Amino acid sequence: MALTLSSPAFNEGGRIPERYTADGDDISPPLTWSDAPPQTRSYALVCSDPDAPSGNWYHWAVYDLPATTHELGENQPKVVRTGGGRQAVTDFRQHGWGGPCPPQGHGSHRYRFHLLALDIPSLALSEGATCTDVERASTGHVLGEAVLTATYAR
Repeated sequence: MALTLSSPAFNEGGRIPERYTADGDDISPPLTWSDAPPQTRSYALVCSDPDAPSGNWYHWAVYDLPATTHELGENQPKVVRTGGGRQAVTDFRQHGWGGPCPPQGHGSHRYRFHLLALDIPSLALSEGATCTDVERASTGHVLGEAVLTATYAR
């Protein structure tokens, strides 16, 4: 079986509920995963909006999650260490989830949650690491990946 990623809050291709957006409570959504390759030593999760006017906009990255982790509950604190892992600095210039907030009238945006099963226990990044740093450091260490895409429009 292949690595799978899902959320009890929304389905693949579905709309992200407002409570997880900047228009609501701006809390991170709950996520669960299963069927990782047996050699998995850690996970990294990156969420981005490829439809942002300025190009790919990063809303969240959590990395160095232990291989025994199979979920992130909703409302992860906006601090460096959470859920057993670490959070990168987003394009909002903060640690932790930054909810969808596409420009008014810009149409529906896609939010891509990309989970990576890695062959190393840590990416060895500094506390100031960005979401793109997480993606770069993961290169060459990916054993499996899963994507969950949701949408949101104002």
